[in-house]
Amino acid sequence: MSDETAIRQVVQTWMSATQSCDIATILPLMTDDVLFMVPGQEPFGKDAFAASFQNMAGARIDGTSEIVELKILGDWAFTRNHLDLKITSPDGGQAHRAGYTLTLLRKEADGQWRLARDANLLAPVG
Repeated sequence: MSDETAIRQVVQTWMSATQSCDIATILPLMTDDVLFMVPGQEPFGKDAFAASFQNMAGARIDGTSEIVELKILGDWAFTRNHLDLKITSPDGGQAHRAGYTLTLLRKEADGQWRLARDANLLAPVG
């Protein structure tokens, strides 16, 4: 499998696992030193991501992820994605967020591409 295909598979698997709220599939797609950056918060790592995701238990997440740009630079790569997510909480509340992410991926010693840094610029829609 080419590096580009492997990276696209990581993005597809991440999105599919997000929609099914499958944190057990998402966590291995990250490096141990992963950092997420979102507006209004300090950067956070894997444990904080998992805790936040688990707080969404019972939510329904629908959306799309489109890779707009993908560049491979040795054992590092970046993607620029456009995301459009609709989240329905267990109590029926809805949130719609869309925008771009800039993601750095690293090819690790086992040959797997994993998300290492993610800047998420999604904003409320509507």
